[in-house]
Amino acid sequence: MSAGQRTRANRRIELTVRGLIIGVVITLVFTAANVYFGLKAGLTFSTSIPAAVISMAILRGFRDATVQENNIVQTVASAAGTLSSIIFVLPGLIMIGWWTGFPFWISFAICALGGILGVMYSIPLRRALVTTSDLPYPEGVACAEVLKVGSSGDAAHASDIEHGRAGLLAVLWGSIVSAAFAVIVATQLFASDVAQTFRIGRRGAVSGYDFSLSFALFAIGHLVGLSVGIAMLAGTVIGWGWGVPHYSSLAQDVSTAAAALAQSTWSRKVRFLGAGAIGVSAIWTLLKLVKPVARGLSGAMAASRARKAGKADTLPITERDIPIGIVGLVTLVCMLPIAWLLGYFANSSGLGTHLATLAIGGVAYVVLMSFFVSAVCGYMAGLIGSSNSPLSGIGILVVIGAALLLVFGVKPYVSPEAGKSLMAFALFTTAVIFNVAAIANNNLQDLKTGQLVDATPWKQQVALVIGVIAGAIVIPPVLDLVNHAYGFVGAPGAELRPSPLPAPQAGLISSLAQGVITGDIDWSLIRTGGFIGLCIIMLDEILARTTRHLRIPPLAVGLGIYLPTQSTLMIVVGAVVGWFFDKRADHSAKPAATKQLGVLLASGLIVGESVIGVVIAAIVVFSGVSAPLALVGPGFEGAAKIVGGLAFAVIVAVLYSWIWRLARANTEAR
Repeated sequence: MSAGQRTRANRRIELTVRGLIIGVVITLVFTAANVYFGLKAGLTFSTSIPAAVISMAILRGFRDATVQENNIVQTVASAAGTLSSIIFVLPGLIMIGWWTGFPFWISFAICALGGILGVMYSIPLRRALVTTSDLPYPEGVACAEVLKVGSSGDAAHASDIEHGRAGLLAVLWGSIVSAAFAVIVATQLFASDVAQTFRIGRRGAVSGYDFSLSFALFAIGHLVGLSVGIAMLAGTVIGWGWGVPHYSSLAQDVSTAAAALAQSTWSRKVRFLGAGAIGVSAIWTLLKLVKPVARGLSGAMAASRARKAGKADTLPITERDIPIGIVGLVTLVCMLPIAWLLGYFANSSGLGTHLATLAIGGVAYVVLMSFFVSAVCGYMAGLIGSSNSPLSGIGILVVIGAALLLVFGVKPYVSPEAGKSLMAFALFTTAVIFNVAAIANNNLQDLKTGQLVDATPWKQQVALVIGVIAGAIVIPPVLDLVNHAYGFVGAPGAELRPSPLPAPQAGLISSLAQGVITGDIDWSLIRTGGFIGLCIIMLDEILARTTRHLRIPPLAVGLGIYLPTQSTLMIVVGAVVGWFFDKRADHSAKPAATKQLGVLLASGLIVGESVIGVVIAAIVVFSGVSAPLALVGPGFEGAAKIVGGLAFAVIVAVLYSWIWRLARANTEAR
């Protein structure tokens, strides 16, 4: 790069006031929608891509707007899809009867402090998991492709395919098709999934499958690749081919409906197998990350020395993180109010005589477990994307660890009546760590996007801190609003409400805390899952030493067991279709360009459904109706499955045929 080019690059617009304002506004709106929808459906949206699309639409009116500025907007707004994951833990304090509402300042502090810690912890992990890693980061890659296409001011003259007309068409039509399909699904003319449960044998065993008709999940499968898809299929087979039939047959329940029995067996038994497998795989993943993380810290220290020597301008963009000294200082500063919060909570819950033990032990647990979950969640996000990363699985492991420490360290010295106080303290500690995990899960995905669009890491990290604070402001009042309007299933008095919100993850995690504290949790399930995880790890290591390309990532197998088939099977389908497309592309005149068009199509499919998903969630919030766009009633379900399934398959075939022809035409034109 010449001196003139370097000067122009240094003057590029990136971290701007207008970009931060746009990002904060999007964050406030998307966070509110995500909180409600997550409590109702147990799912949250990844808001990075919708935010990028909105940002590009707004900033196109400014001549000096850049792809890096758009990237800052989506980085700020991505906090909406991640910080709102606190709904998987915090409502548990309502469910156990400890809180009756969400106190603003305490809830804000949990979200803000945990979120900022997540940003700080992900900084040394960036070099290990992003810069020097070959993880696919499907959503980060998709967001980068969208930004490149939509922010290109000279798309007609660009030489790279992602800046050309073909790439723009791929994203545009992918977005239109997936958005239109999602709208039709919302009308219930097409089913949202094709599912069936069935009996096996005479002992009451059940199993089933659920193919979600989601183009976003299908596209994520295309982006993550065949190895991850096969691994998730293996986990699904373990969970639903063995786990659900085995444990349901032990109950010998032939009176309960097959669907209800399958769901309860999966949620109460098989999910804990998945948590055990994820736990063992997570520990193995962390051990494998020791050297890369050490190299990352070494690189951060080297960059810090270069800054002190006045050579900051000589550092490449990829080395310009927030200085490691500031990272350490911010982390320490965050720990002080966290210690106060833990002490305050312990004192107000009647555990004041053990205040020092709980505050110091709680901070130590937060420090160590936060870094552990940051590394694991970052790896999982790189593997299958932020939206599908099983944060609630991490929450299960964290709350079990917190509850066990309380059982051994505090419970013997308090009265039996203090059980609820111990449960509340375990949930409170888990909430802080969960926010760290959520932000790290997302931040590394954002930093991957930044790497691909040549963004400055420290500017993204500052932007995400701002997004965290904005999200933390809106989450407590929204939670308080829906609590008073609807209540939560399982909470005291919820049976008197007309339609309390399920908040399934919060219910599961709070029941786990109660089970560990009272001593009635089934540890055999978690041990069995851990053994499955060990077997998969050994198989993966054997494959690594005996084959060139075949791998079976252990965490992906754990995900396949833990996640519902509604979330996994369509990813597997997308991975297989994407693999066939790439294999065919290998025989084309321009393999790389053809594959790139496939990536852009997948990116568009994610964009359309994500944007419409947020819009529909907002309509649900404001209308108060669970299915505001429905045009038909429950009697149309059977036909909707057939029509929706056939339409989905036909659209996939048409889209890939079209993108193949587009790639050939683009190659011939060039």
